[in-house]
Amino acid sequence: MFETVEYDVRGKTAWITLNRPDKLNAFTAKLNKEVGEAVRKASRDNVVRAIVLTGAGRAFCSGQDLSDVNSETNYAEILRNHYNPMVLEIEKCEKPIIAAVNGVAAGAGMSLALACDFRIVSEKASFLQAFIHVGLVPDAGNLYYLPRIVGHAKAIELAVLGEKVSAEEANRLGLVTKLVPADSFLDETAAFADRLASMPTKAIGLIKRNLKASWDASIYSFLDRDAQSQRIASLTEDHQEGVTAFLEKRKPEFRGC
Repeated sequence: MFETVEYDVRGKTAWITLNRPDKLNAFTAKLNKEVGEAVRKASRDNVVRAIVLTGAGRAFCSGQDLSDVNSETNYAEILRNHYNPMVLEIEKCEKPIIAAVNGVAAGAGMSLALACDFRIVSEKASFLQAFIHVGLVPDAGNLYYLPRIVGHAKAIELAVLGEKVSAEEANRLGLVTKLVPADSFLDETAAFADRLASMPTKAIGLIKRNLKASWDASIYSFLDRDAQSQRIASLTEDHQEGVTAFLEKRKPEFRGC
């Protein structure tokens, strides 16, 4: 089905692997499209309860494939037609999405990692706001997500100075959910994904939805949203299972419904 990504459902987790290792998984229009399509496919699959985005070979994603651009390239058109639809598929997905950053995440590759809910990062990985080095502005949602993760002051520092950030420094800045050794990277990622996939999926979706809404809501409207969301969550089978398991003093077995 896909040419530039590998799509594989393992248990309850969909693994989406950017598969242009000879180009460090640099983005092309087709790769943008297929990442978005793969996320949408996973979002609609009732078996899938967690999603992993990672890269084949030694890179996560090195950003835009510059061999696809020239002096006449309309960057706004590329973003509107290719990058933005991909990012919006990730944004509207209510299942937990993990960026498994196995190597360099540069430019739009860093944007992709930032758009995900969690970042499991290999100790050999690195992040780079490469845009400034070619006279461009961080895009694909980069400057939307980055200050929300690291704060305004650090975001402008990373964007303007464009210095390479090691995995250890990224961890210190709060970019990383979990920093893991390279030799156990896949196992650690799979274990984290399995943990998320075993949790109450509907509640996770509501948590994601409310966190996003909180940035623009007043406390008055948000408290009403709290009540509505809790009502929805309380009607799920997972809530009933959680209560029953608590009373029976056992571990709950959530089914994501």
